[in-house]
Amino acid sequence: MANVYDAAYELEKAVRESDDFQELKAVYAEVNEDESARTMFENFRNIQLDLQRKQMQGEEITEEEVLKAQQVVELVQQHEKISKLMEVEQRMSLVVNELNKIIMKPLEELYGAPEEA
Repeated sequence: MANVYDAAYELEKAVRESDDFQELKAVYAEVNEDESARTMFENFRNIQLDLQRKQMQGEEITEEEVLKAQQVVELVQQHEKISKLMEVEQRMSLVVNELNKIIMKPLEELYGAPEEA
């Protein structure tokens, strides 16, 4: 019988060694080494995390908060280093989503795939 935990740790190692993760790590370091980029990115992440927390707790998100978040997104997208980081993060997210689909395939086969909304 296969030890799924061993396989999971092998997968973790493969993700860490992947080109996508290595690029993400390098671009993230570039952002952190640039004080203005780091500050701007931290502000963006804090706003993002606060909105996610509110959403998960069922709290109302005000129009003012939405507008502020949109303004910050527009601002960070104009910063070359942060924009690059977001692009690389998106690629890494796609990899993780694909891995999740692969991992969940046995359960989907057993129970059937959830119906598309």
